[in-house]
Amino acid sequence: MLSTPASVTPRPPPHIQERRRWLVWTLTLLACVVLWDAAGQDMALAQLFGSSNGFPMREQWFFVQVLHEGARRLGWLLVLLLTLSVWWPRGVLRKLDTSERLQMAVSALVALAVVSVGKNLSATSCPWDITQFGGVARHVSHWALGVLDGGGGRCFPAGHASAGFAFLGGYFALRRKAPVAARWWLAGALLAGFILGGAQQVRGAHFMSHTLWTGWLCWTTGWLCHMAAQSLRPRFHGLENNGNPSGSTHA
Repeated sequence: MLSTPASVTPRPPPHIQERRRWLVWTLTLLACVVLWDAAGQDMALAQLFGSSNGFPMREQWFFVQVLHEGARRLGWLLVLLLTLSVWWPRGVLRKLDTSERLQMAVSALVALAVVSVGKNLSATSCPWDITQFGGVARHVSHWALGVLDGGGGRCFPAGHASAGFAFLGGYFALRRKAPVAARWWLAGALLAGFILGGAQQVRGAHFMSHTLWTGWLCWTTGWLCHMAAQSLRPRFHGLENNGNPSGSTHA
């Protein structure tokens, strides 16, 4: 019987390796967001779109009606469709188990909730409220917790960008059984989040750091939901093949 040499360290199980890999990615993304904050580029970027007279594009029809109101409604419609797909899947979602489809819907809802709670607890005001852009508030870093800037607050992180970023968690649910669709899903969620965040930047509703933090929070929430689903799935094994045509048996 051959024995493993003492110098050879056994490799950790695949799921542990995967968690370590995603932890590295998550911490790397966090470092990038913190570096943006540390560089203090929020005001410089905002000044490209606004002045002491405010933000000229604040009430522009396309940014307000399409990229704000329309995109918000579309985001909630997608959440509703993901929820319904838990029981009535369509398209690529048929490849997933019921529990994986549930993971997609729950991760989106939890990400939206995380951003919404943070936004409602924040004392940070929007760019259009700041004196440099014709408002009444002074510019205070969102790191200055509890410090009031004289404005309305409730502007950090970027709530509207979460209408795109909230779906990042779907990537984790799709990647094992539909890797191509997972990559497209990831790209779509990222693109939507940055487009919506960029539109709000142009209008003066948010600084870029608000959008970046929303993206990171939604990514991290999606990953944590994925790990929770992996841990809980074996305990609810009955959900695995329920509603999955490929898992049906014949007499």
